[in-house]
Amino acid sequence: MGTTTSAYLREDLMATPTISAFLTALSSGDLEVIDLTTPLSPDTPALRLPEPFVNLIDFSLEEVSAYNEPGPFWRHNNIHTGEHIGTHIDAPVHWITGRDGDDVSQIPVSRLIGPAAVLDLTEKVAGDPDYLLTIADVEEWESTFGRLAAGAWLLLRTGWESRGHSQDAFLGIDDTGSHTPGVAVDCAEWLAGERDITGLGVETVGVDAGLAGGFDPAFPVHNYFLGNDKYGLTSLRNLGRLPATGAMIVVSPLPIVGGTGSPSRVLAVVDNAAPEEIGVGQAGA
Repeated sequence: MGTTTSAYLREDLMATPTISAFLTALSSGDLEVIDLTTPLSPDTPALRLPEPFVNLIDFSLEEVSAYNEPGPFWRHNNIHTGEHIGTHIDAPVHWITGRDGDDVSQIPVSRLIGPAAVLDLTEKVAGDPDYLLTIADVEEWESTFGRLAAGAWLLLRTGWESRGHSQDAFLGIDDTGSHTPGVAVDCAEWLAGERDITGLGVETVGVDAGLAGGFDPAFPVHNYFLGNDKYGLTSLRNLGRLPATGAMIVVSPLPIVGGTGSPSRVLAVVDNAAPEEIGVGQAGA
C-alpha cells in the first residue's frame, strides 16, 4: 500500500465514508488505476499537416540548471511544445465550429471524470487501416452493453498503439495520404447530436481519420464534436486493459488560459472486484 494512500486512510475522521471506501479499494487492489497516456518526449509521434498548413513544434526540453552554477541544488527545464502533441485533449475552441465555446481552462472539471465505454475495432482495423466507425458499429455495441451513458467517454480501441515505436508507422503516410482509422461522417454527426457523451478518445494521432481532410465536411469529428461542446482525446494506450464498460476515466489537462488543447495525463480506474462487463448505459437505455 502506497505511503500517500496509507496516510489518507489513517485520517479516516477527515474523509467521508464514500472517499474512505474508494481509498480502501485502491489500497486493496479492488480498484486499479491504469495509465492511458503515451509518455511525452521528442520522439512522441505528432500530427504532420501537408503544405501550405503550418505544424506545431514538437515537444522538447531545454535545460536551465542541473545541480550546477545556474542552480546548484536543483535541476529544472523549460518545456517547448505545441498544445496538441502526444496524448492531449481538444477543447471546443480548437475548431471553427466551436470558436465561441470553452478554451481548455474553462472545461468544467466535472466533465473530466466519467464512465468509459470501450468499443473494440481491432479486427476491422487490422484488415483496413482506413476503417471508419459506423452508426451500425455503435448500435451493435449498445445492443450488448446498453445505450451510451450521459457523460461517458467513447474510447475506440483499434490496436494502433502497437505502432507507437515508429512515427512513420503511427502516421501511416504514403503517396496517397495518411492512413489511420477514424469515424464516418454520418456517425460523427450522430454521436455528437444523438448521444449525450462527453467526448471521443482514440489511439491514433488525431480524433479524425488520416484521410478525413477529404471528407465532407472535412475532419467531421472535430467539426461535429467540438461544435457540440464535446471533446477529443488522442494517442491513448492500454485500452486493451479496460473492460467494455464499467471503468472510470480521469482526464487531467493543463488549464491553459486561452488554450485550444493541452497535453494530458489520462487515467482509468477499473473495478477488479466487479463482473467483467458492467453496462454503464443501462440506466439510460
